[in-house]
Amino acid sequence: MVKETNKVSVLFMFFGMLFTVCLITANLLGTKQIALGPISVTGGLIIFPVSYIINDCVCEVWGYSKARLLIWTGFLMNFFFVSVCALCDAIPGAPYWNNEAGFHAIFGLAPRIAAASFMAFLAGSFINAYVMSRMKVKSNGRFFSFRAIASTVFGESADSLIFFPLAFYGVIPTRELPILMLWQVVLKTAYEVVALPVTYRVVNFVKRHEGEDVYDKNISYDIFRLN
Repeated sequence: MVKETNKVSVLFMFFGMLFTVCLITANLLGTKQIALGPISVTGGLIIFPVSYIINDCVCEVWGYSKARLLIWTGFLMNFFFVSVCALCDAIPGAPYWNNEAGFHAIFGLAPRIAAASFMAFLAGSFINAYVMSRMKVKSNGRFFSFRAIASTVFGESADSLIFFPLAFYGVIPTRELPILMLWQVVLKTAYEVVALPVTYRVVNFVKRHEGEDVYDKNISYDIFRLN
C-alpha cells in the first residue's frame, strides 16, 4: 500500500511567519512618530513595506491563491494579537504596578485606528497581489522589477486612501491628509525600489529551490475563496 504524503513548503511557511511578524511589529512600531528629515511618519514604516515585498515574492512564485491564503492568515493572526492586547489593556493592573499609561500607549490601539488598519491592509494587500498576478500573465513573466513596483504603488495607494481618512479624519487637519497619504506611498514605494536587488535574488532562488513559477490563468480572484 502506497501512502500519499502532502508536502508542505518550508520556504512558504517561513514567508508566512515573517509576513505575520511584520504585520504585528508594524502595529507596535506604529505607536511612535518618527522624523525623517522634515517628514513625520509612523515607526511602522520601518517594517510594514516588507509585508508587500513578501506578498510580491509569494505571488510571483506560488501564485495568487497562495498569496490570498497568506493575506488571510496574516490578517487573522494580527486580529488575534490586537484583540488579546485590547483585552489585557482593559483588565485593571495590579495595585503595585505603575506603568498603566505606558502599556496603554503601546498596546491600547484605539478601535477606530484598528478598524481602519485592518480594512486598509486587506484592500491594499489584495490589490497588490491582483496587480502582480495579472501583470505576470500579461507580460509572460517578464519585467519583474516593474511589476513589483507597480503593484506596490497600487496597493499602497489603496492602503493610504482607506487608512488615513478613516483613522484621522477630524483629528488631523483635512488639508494635511493628502500630504500624509502621498508621502506614505512615495516612501513605501522607495523602500521597495531600494530592496529590489535583494527581492529579485530571493525570488529567483525560491523558484529554483521549489521548482515553482505559477502563472494564474483561469483562476478565481474571489478573495473569500481559499481552496
